[in-house]
Amino acid sequence: MSTMEVELIPGLPEDIAMGCLIRLPHNTHHVARHVSKRWRNLIDGGDLHRLRKQSGESSRVACMVQALTTEAWGGVRKSQTAYGVSVFDPVSNDWELLDPIPGHPNGLPLFCQLAGTEGKLVVLGGWDPVSWEPVRDVWVYDFKRKSWRRCADMPSVRSFFAVGVMNDVLFVAGGHDMSKNALKTACVYDVGRDVWLEAPEMGEERDECEGVVIGSEFWVVGGYNTDAQGRFCGSADVLDLGSGKWRTVEGAWFKGRSARGCVGVGKGGGLVSWADVDPAVRIGTCAVGVGDRTILSGCARPGAASGLFLVDAKGEMEAIAVPVEFSGFVQSGCSVEL
Repeated sequence: MSTMEVELIPGLPEDIAMGCLIRLPHNTHHVARHVSKRWRNLIDGGDLHRLRKQSGESSRVACMVQALTTEAWGGVRKSQTAYGVSVFDPVSNDWELLDPIPGHPNGLPLFCQLAGTEGKLVVLGGWDPVSWEPVRDVWVYDFKRKSWRRCADMPSVRSFFAVGVMNDVLFVAGGHDMSKNALKTACVYDVGRDVWLEAPEMGEERDECEGVVIGSEFWVVGGYNTDAQGRFCGSADVLDLGSGKWRTVEGAWFKGRSARGCVGVGKGGGLVSWADVDPAVRIGTCAVGVGDRTILSGCARPGAASGLFLVDAKGEMEAIAVPVEFSGFVQSGCSVEL
């Protein structure tokens, strides 16, 4: 094998060539992986992603379950609202609509959950958009390949559950079953191994709860039990990811208010609601953290057009100019580091 074939970039020292590759924009990786076998191994194997993180060259994009406008469907008007995954890069201000999940031409499963792992987006559960039957489907979108992959199904049907992420592992808890019984069961999904494992049960049933990872803890916030049906509690169940033990924290949230999509962590470490940041986003609030900034969507009153805003580390909020095809209601979201 000649020197030209083994060099990362012909004619450049290894460290300089690697520095150039690390600085390639993430949205070019699906093309760059075809340059050479070495480039493909670095990109597909995850080494380039790790080096980008270590050098500070990685960035986070917001992935959102968003109602598709007529423009997003290429001018074709649908008889019912359909949802897709839109991706917004706050660094370049670029927008992208991901290809539909295979076998779902009518849009995403309704009320599915999103989670971001190492350069990948995970879509879990939801309801079939045609039959409205709950599904256990799990799909993973690989940004460097720009493709979807069907993965191991969730162990059981659950809707409106909490999800949290640490590294390449997802934590799922609560929600309700097919009989609308609130759940306190939990499970863990290892994305790299494509394996589901059981986890200890929470102390309380929690339907329509919200999940957030804070440090080494998975917080399942708010929700309600089977008998309460819509009367949201103000507590949270917290899983210590080191010991695997749950504890219940009373008064962690606002009693009577949904935590879905709007849980934040205040400067003092306590939970806050992004719905309280500004009247413009108090209805249908959805917050997606992207580094030290937050993408915030919502509207001022029921039926009003939804807006999208960027909140910086100082708490200052500015409106984001949104193309019309990405102006639909945001149902949920997460961030992915690329």
